[in-house]
Order: sequence, then C-alpha cells, then structure tokens
Amino acid sequence: MRAWILLLLPFILILVIEVNGQRRRPRPTAGRPTKRPTPPAPEPVEPTDLPPPLPPGPPSVFPDCPKECYCPADFPSTLYCDSRNLRKVPTLPSRARYVYLQNNFIDDLQEEAFKNATELQWINLDNNRIKKVEKKILEKMDNLTYLYLEKNQLKEVPSYLPPRLEQLRLSRNQISKIPPGVFSKMGHLILLDLHHNKLSDGVFNKNTFKGLNGLIQLNLAHNILRKMPPTVPESVNQLFLDKNNIEDIPNDYFKDLPNLAFLRLNYNQLSEKGIPKNTFNISSLLVLQLSHNKLSVVPPINAKLEHLYLNDNIIEKVNGTEMCPLPFAPYDFTSFDFTSIPRLRYLRLDGNQLKPPIPLDIIMCFRLLQSVVI
Repeated sequence: MRAWILLLLPFILILVIEVNGQRRRPRPTAGRPTKRPTPPAPEPVEPTDLPPPLPPGPPSVFPDCPKECYCPADFPSTLYCDSRNLRKVPTLPSRARYVYLQNNFIDDLQEEAFKNATELQWINLDNNRIKKVEKKILEKMDNLTYLYLEKNQLKEVPSYLPPRLEQLRLSRNQISKIPPGVFSKMGHLILLDLHHNKLSDGVFNKNTFKGLNGLIQLNLAHNILRKMPPTVPESVNQLFLDKNNIEDIPNDYFKDLPNLAFLRLNYNQLSEKGIPKNTFNISSLLVLQLSHNKLSVVPPINAKLEHLYLNDNIIEKVNGTEMCPLPFAPYDFTSFDFTSIPRLRYLRLDGNQLKPPIPLDIIMCFRLLQSVVI
C-alpha cells in the first residue's frame, strides 16, 4: 500500500502546483498601463432617426394589396396598415372602404396614394406626424363617414371636409384655427372632438358651428378658453369643456340647447360671481360635472338631474332645504308618487370643506339617492 502512495506522490505535487499557478493574477508591469478593451463601434443610425419599416407579411390573396399592409380574405374591403413604421401612405386599391394607418410615422398625405380609393368610408390616421390635409385629397372622398386624425401635428382644422362625415376626431393636435364656414355643409356630423388643442376665445364666433344641425357630442376640453363659445348647435346632447380657464357663463346660455343632457365643466375657474342663479336649472340635464372649480355654494339644479359632481371646490356648508329643487314637505308613503320627486341618484361632495354626516334634509329631499360621497 505504501508503495502505491509513493508512486502517486509526484503526480499529486504537480497538480497542486498547476492549480496554484492558475489562481495567481498577473500583476501589471511597472510603468506600463493595462490595456482596456476597445468599445464596439456605434450602430449606424438611419438619416430620419426612425425605426426601419417592418418587412412585408405573408402574401395576400388580393394581388392589389400593398405589400406594407395586411388584407384579410374574409374582409376584402379592409386594409390593416397600422403600426408598421410607415413613412407614407401606400397606394390604396379601389376596393378599399376601411383603412387603418394609425401608429406610423406618416408626415405627408400624397394625392397619388388615394387616387383609386374614392369609395373610402373609414380611415384611421391617429398617432402620426401629419401637419396638413390638402383639400384635393378629401374632396374625392364623398362617402367618407369616419375620419380619425388624433395625435398628429395639425395646426388648423382641415379647410375642406367631406359632407357625409359623421365622426371627426382631431384631438391631441396643435390646432389653434378653425377656417370660416368649414362646417357649413356638414349636417351629418354627429361627433366633433377637438380636445387637447390650442383653441382660444378668438377662434370662435357665432357662425363657427353653423351647419352642424345634427351634432350630438362636442368636445372642447383641454384648450385655453376663458369664455364659453358664443354659440353651440342646439342639437348638442353632450358638451365637454373640462380643463379650460372659463370664469363665467352668460345669462340664459343653455336656454337654446333643449337636448343638452351631459355637461362637463370640471377643472375651470367658475365661482358664484360668474354663474347666474338658474344657469344649471335645465330640465333636459341628466349629468352635471363641476368638479375642481371655485364654488362655495351648491348651485340650483333641476328636479330631473340624476348625477351631480361638486367635488374639490370650496363648499363649506350644504343646506338640503335650499338645495332641494321641489317644495320640501313630509311625504305620505302610503299614497306617494315617486315620479314627482327629485331624480338625483349620485352626489359627490368630497374634497370640499364639509364633514360627515350627510345632512338629514338632503336625504329627505333626494329620496332616490343611491350614493353620496362626502
């Protein structure tokens, strides 16, 4: 046994020496700096600083389908060209009715791309870099009903709009101008969205919305208005003016809006001084939002109002007897008609200078209340 150990001993010593040698780190030679690895060369940048266009997808069953788009076989009138890093609109086939071009880098609409697509009904160009839409492009789209141009770089409403448009979405642009008479022949328009732009009081006059006889929703939120627009189409059902700097409302401003049901004026500068007493006593109104203003009292409301938002004002006290839109009297529930009492179901008062509990006279007046936030 000892003989075997004596024979293996030289090999064990050699292994120990080699392992110790590998563990030792070489010291730099005196006076000579250590060499640092050379950093890799930067990746080449495209001249436009935009990501490269995506490669074409699988072959389409339609020979006229642009290689940049997807043309589903079961929807022959639809083209999906969205989110493809496109710089321009590809030439659209004549069969196109619904075209999706959102989330690209398109900065110019060329007439050549639309020369065959004269039957378009829907086009989505949201989230691009479009600065202007030429009249010669839109005037050929007589059947266009939905035009989406949100989140672009438009500085004014397009000077020509197809007369059959039903929805025009122009939010999140830089629009500060509305050409005179641009809406004069747009009786089919139902929705006009201009929120998050740079519209000021000087943009609007009594004829700005002339011709919008069927408009239901008008969104002017997130602009720089200090006053209410001089006129609003009487057909409007939903009026949104949040996030402006509106300080007052003219007397009887809403009397010519018989269909107004939803009114939003959150985040403005409204106080009692700028609001005539019965401004919001409107029989058609169902939802009234006045959050984040400077109101110190609850304005008079109509008995048909169902939702009232007054949070984040400076209201110190709520008097249910004064707030109640109908004569306050004890109710005989054995023969009581619930259709004749105030319809308020939701009341928000948090963010004011009020403290619980809810005043009993509010409960006595608004018997249909389902939620009160205070």
